[in-house]
Amino acid sequence: MAIPLLRHSLGIINWRLEDIRKIDRKTSKVLTMYKMHHPEADTYRLHVKRKGEGRGLLQIEATYEAKIITIAEYLNTKCREDQLVNIVKSPESNQPNMKLTIKVAVKVAEELNQSNENSETN
Repeated sequence: MAIPLLRHSLGIINWRLEDIRKIDRKTSKVLTMYKMHHPEADTYRLHVKRKGEGRGLLQIEATYEAKIITIAEYLNTKCREDQLVNIVKSPESNQPNMKLTIKVAVKVAEELNQSNENSETN
């Protein structure tokens, strides 16, 4: 529901992870209120693809993580020769959002790598 609206603000607005999780919970609550999802049904099924007999909704937290990583990769690789991006990324810059986005992306990528390593060893 809210993914197209939120996708544009991810990486620009400093979203807290708890706020993103609240939006996910609110989405499932609204679906339950309007009888689109049974109250006792597993909420995991909301995010399973339709081919897997789910609802096919995207998790906002996963979308946030993917968007942050994509923005950081773009800023670190494809924009090296762009002078304006280099000004924004420079340590003297007063743009804390840009630095925060790159730091958050590194943290998210590390967490994803750790969870992938844990699932492969099990």
